[in-house]
Amino acid sequence: MTTFIWIVAAIILIGIYLSWTAGRLDRLHARIDAARAALDAQLLRRASVAQELGTAGVLDPAASIVLYQAAHQARQAEEDHREVAESELSQALRAIFAEEAQLEAVREAPGGEQTVTELTAAVRRVPMARRFHNDAVRAARAVRRHRLVRYLRLAGHAPFPLAFEMDDEPPAVLDDRSAGN
Repeated sequence: MTTFIWIVAAIILIGIYLSWTAGRLDRLHARIDAARAALDAQLLRRASVAQELGTAGVLDPAASIVLYQAAHQARQAEEDHREVAESELSQALRAIFAEEAQLEAVREAPGGEQTVTELTAAVRRVPMARRFHNDAVRAARAVRRHRLVRYLRLAGHAPFPLAFEMDDEPPAVLDDRSAGN
């Protein structure tokens, strides 16, 4: 009889552990979804500000065309090509704002100071949003690697979480962190 009680207790404890693990996975997947939505919003905001700046006529014509095209491609990219398109927008922003003169031209235009503030905020928030998303992905992957999770399919039919890898280095003149160093 004592053996039977120990077996039932072990089964109950294993069940509780598996239920807790499945709930944890569900919460991690919800966290990934929320972080991805926040990342998408920040990427869209950055592309929108860049596209608006590209059409404002305050940059030289070549820079305007490059910035507009990169921002447009980032906004219209399919999911499979989004990381590349967003990286190209980051590279275009760094190339255009490599010289302080371009930034000063934007500041001198009507509403330019607000545009610079919006662009600075947008390029600073993208790396943070990407970091939060990738941290959530890393945590979910760590749980999903456990044998019990794989064997018992505790993740259900949820797709394996993928990190969002892109070049998100902001232009030096727009990066407030470099000003303090």
